[in-house]
Amino acid sequence: MKKLVATAIFTALMAGTALADTTLKLVEVITSPERTETLKSLTAKFEAENPGTKVEIISLPWSEAFQKFATMVSAGDVPDVMEMPDTWLSLYANNGMLESLEPYLAKWQYTSGLTPRALELGRDVKNTAYMLPYGFYLRAMFYNKKLLQQAGVTEPPKTLEDFAEASKKVSALPGKYGYCLRGGPGGLNGWVMFGASMAGSNAFFTEDGKSTFDSPGWIKGLTYVIDLYKNGYAPKDSVNWGFNEIVAGFYSGTCAFLDQDPDALIAIAQRMKAEDFGVTGIPKGPDGKAFPTIGFAGWSMMASSANKDLSWKLIETLEGPEGNIAWNKKTGALPVHLAAEKDPFYASEQFKGWFDELADKNAVPTKMPTHLEEFAFFKDSLVIKTSQEALLGDITPEELAKQWADYMTKAQQKFLSSK
Repeated sequence: MKKLVATAIFTALMAGTALADTTLKLVEVITSPERTETLKSLTAKFEAENPGTKVEIISLPWSEAFQKFATMVSAGDVPDVMEMPDTWLSLYANNGMLESLEPYLAKWQYTSGLTPRALELGRDVKNTAYMLPYGFYLRAMFYNKKLLQQAGVTEPPKTLEDFAEASKKVSALPGKYGYCLRGGPGGLNGWVMFGASMAGSNAFFTEDGKSTFDSPGWIKGLTYVIDLYKNGYAPKDSVNWGFNEIVAGFYSGTCAFLDQDPDALIAIAQRMKAEDFGVTGIPKGPDGKAFPTIGFAGWSMMASSANKDLSWKLIETLEGPEGNIAWNKKTGALPVHLAAEKDPFYASEQFKGWFDELADKNAVPTKMPTHLEEFAFFKDSLVIKTSQEALLGDITPEELAKQWADYMTKAQQKFLSSK
């Protein structure tokens, strides 16, 4: 009897030790102090509900995240769960590195309460949920009411022509500029919105897979952005600006306009009075249409995880209505649960610009060609290098357009040939 008791105690102790040694690695790549603190609070809830399990959070700065995560993966340092940007999804899903979430979603109590768009975008690759989006990022235009008033601009610009003129007037003020240009990491969205609006279409390819980037309309749009910079309507050092710099450029009053997603509201609302800024739609092109980009990010489980059920439980904690709404209130993304529409936070005046834009039939939400494996490198490496060269005058807008078109044509035709 004593032997049986001793064996039971030993077994229990060993089980407890094994449980205590269970650590899940979670990588976040769209990083900010506010996001990391919120993530810590959500994972603490998960740890409390799963005694003996710890979550190790690895935070990668967004400006270096693509290269750093690729380096981690190549070294075999693969996490259990990772924050997956839409632009990386195809690359990692098509290389067999992501676990399908379909078996888990089939049993999850909240799947039926997700917006249809969430499931559609999560299944962007092979119609399989290799990622569960946590929120949507739709671009709109922030404007500084005080700077516009000082410059004699009576209303926020509705067209690209108005936008250039308003930027010129603001830039005539000492030490002020019109546009917070994102010339560094993450800058592709601005180029795409201005390019598509000038072209009157957000089609990235022709039916035979040729890129439209080098078409006359797109070249006109790329030239428009370059001219904003060359004419001094954007700060000189904005050629290197990423997310944090453009947001700081806006709330500090350095520039009057900022095209951004709702996530920029977090820092701006903390530093500016609500009555001093507004949010409106992206200015429309010659055809009367605008093409604000819509993006998404979410949580993925890595196929190599040795703790898949626990990893899903972690995703459940992050993606359930309570965790998702708390997370998106800090990240600024529009949440994926239908129930969130009843939350007073999203009914507030500060979100009106985005909801008005969504309701405008001439503002067409534009999804990036994230179905291409090559898109992640295009966005996070090639675009940054070549667009900076164009802004600095080292290459022409036509040369910029050709480099983009050549690369994307090869990627799309490879994709089409594999179908």
